[in-house]
Amino acid sequence: MLDSACKLRDSTEMQNDPFSDILKFVHAESLVTGGFSAGGRWALRFPAPEKIKFFAVLKGQCWVQFDDDTRPILFSTGDVGLLSAKRAFVLSSEPGVEPVDAMSVFFGAGKPHAPIGEGDDFAHIGGHVLLNPTSGRLLTHVLPPWIHVPAASPQAASFRWLLDQLVQERRTTQPGSQLASSQLAQLLFIQILRAHLQTCDALPASWLRALGDARLAPALQLMHGDPARNWHLEELAKACAMSRTTFAQQFRTVAGVTPVAYLTQWRMRLAERALREESDQVAVVAQSLGYTSESAFSHAFKRETGMSPKTWRLAERSMGLKAPP
Repeated sequence: MLDSACKLRDSTEMQNDPFSDILKFVHAESLVTGGFSAGGRWALRFPAPEKIKFFAVLKGQCWVQFDDDTRPILFSTGDVGLLSAKRAFVLSSEPGVEPVDAMSVFFGAGKPHAPIGEGDDFAHIGGHVLLNPTSGRLLTHVLPPWIHVPAASPQAASFRWLLDQLVQERRTTQPGSQLASSQLAQLLFIQILRAHLQTCDALPASWLRALGDARLAPALQLMHGDPARNWHLEELAKACAMSRTTFAQQFRTVAGVTPVAYLTQWRMRLAERALREESDQVAVVAQSLGYTSESAFSHAFKRETGMSPKTWRLAERSMGLKAPP
């Protein structure tokens, strides 16, 4: 009986997925917004995006040139890019071609796929990622300005099927194609982030780097699985099969904060969501996150955000009322 209970507990812990927790928390929603085909000599200038932008080369190749970078980047068939910085850029058949304003080409076209230039030796598909204006900063603050996943990388193998399916859904009018496209775009976004975690050797210390560290995964699963629990360093270190000292040093090196600070910060993010989206009293929110008193919770919340829970809730709801529909 005891052995079965332990197996059930272990299975439940392994189902915790901190990465999914955070993507849900920021309300990440990916959408395919269109694409274009091109041929001959061509160049399009795109304005700095207000949202995270992703795109993939379906056929041929193109050069990507950012306004503040003198080095163009070559994208070939199957390559995928993710732009999180607000940087204007040019896509072209070759460097040096005078670009045309992309908005003047696509605006009002009324087509999901617009032809550019002469011929169709190049094909592109793109979209963007919607985030909650407040909680979304948790993700945007740790993403690099630019991610490029070449088709030749091992991590890109899963992109081929996703891109093929996206093209099929965009070109057909089957029932549910809009939802299917959104779900495929969401998978593409997740795969880009996974590829970045697996291939970038110089990630700065952050929660994103911590989630990509297999050695720290057991501790993160425990904290995300039960954030209200008063986790001790010894418990977390044991779950990672490390000594207390080694675990504490490793966690701080990778995450940039101590395990206790990470847990507190995650609790505060959960508190923000509860205060923004729910109507529970502050005392109830405090208790749900493991605080024995409302005052202790309020002190921790103000130290983290600069405002008391009640003030923060009023400010967030006031911003929500002023936001355009």
